[in-house]
Amino acid sequence: LPTHAGSSLEPEECSMEPLAMPEEEVPLSVAPGPVGCQLFGYVGIESVLDQMKIKTMKTGFEFNIMVVGQSGLGKSTMVNTLFKSKVSRKSSQPGQEERIPKTVQLQSITHVIEEKGVKMKLTVTDTPGFGDQINNENCWDPIIKYINEQYERYLREEILITRKRKIPDTRVHGCVYFVPPTGHWLRPLDLEFMRRLSKIVNVVPVIAKADTLTLEERAEFKQRIQEDLKTHAISVYPQEDFDQDPEDRVLNDRIREKIPFAVVGADQEHQVNGKRVLGRKTKWGIIEVENPAHCEFPLLQDLLIRSHLQDLKDITHNVHYESYRVQRLNESNRP
Repeated sequence: LPTHAGSSLEPEECSMEPLAMPEEEVPLSVAPGPVGCQLFGYVGIESVLDQMKIKTMKTGFEFNIMVVGQSGLGKSTMVNTLFKSKVSRKSSQPGQEERIPKTVQLQSITHVIEEKGVKMKLTVTDTPGFGDQINNENCWDPIIKYINEQYERYLREEILITRKRKIPDTRVHGCVYFVPPTGHWLRPLDLEFMRRLSKIVNVVPVIAKADTLTLEERAEFKQRIQEDLKTHAISVYPQEDFDQDPEDRVLNDRIREKIPFAVVGADQEHQVNGKRVLGRKTKWGIIEVENPAHCEFPLLQDLLIRSHLQDLKDITHNVHYESYRVQRLNESNRP
């Protein structure tokens, strides 16, 4: 009897537990973390962020940017303005005013920039005047070839049996495309280039030398460019398909409304109301580069550096590089 009694009680206990447990667990799984999982004391989880910050400050990080556009649109000057330092090419003629020479070949220059203890290894890829020739057929080939070569270099390091602890990252994380300030529609050349390039890299279009347009012309030109991009299904950064959550979508929608940014570049300081500001001096006044009322350069700087730099790197690694890697490995596995 004891054995039968014990065996008769056990099924009852087992049958009660499945009914009782979900009622207790459902609120824990549905409720948010702080409410569903109360900590009885200090654990120290928040120190993980400090550990990551210390490690990043020691090792630094890499960021690679490419600028593309016609000659004379201020690509090199814009890069200098972005990082507030002479990171672009400059002439080495002694005794003369430093002037940025015309780009004649695709060239990458790497600098280490440090701000408040954080080191960034910045690589700027300056391209020769895109679309300067009479016959511009396939003029995007050297640029696309360069971007794919960086993916190939990273892939070769990654598939080695004994890999480096930290693979050098030369992949292009963002490509700033300079649209000439014509005030009309986008040229077929611009559309074809952005269509091809947006498939392999993050493309950020900007209206160069926006101070040559009035505010009305600027707004109309921007609207026409947005219509052109939508009509030809060209997905520029930030892409709608890669928004992680509703908050990201709301932020990126606000950015997409203002793309392409109307920017003005300047690498010289001027005195305005007792303050030194970056700007361009004209007969009627000084165009302040970092003043949102004058141009949209601060929006571009926020997008590339202050808010979306890590996102640019993540999309490059998880989307563009991943699609290249899959394609290459499929090719090598074919008989």
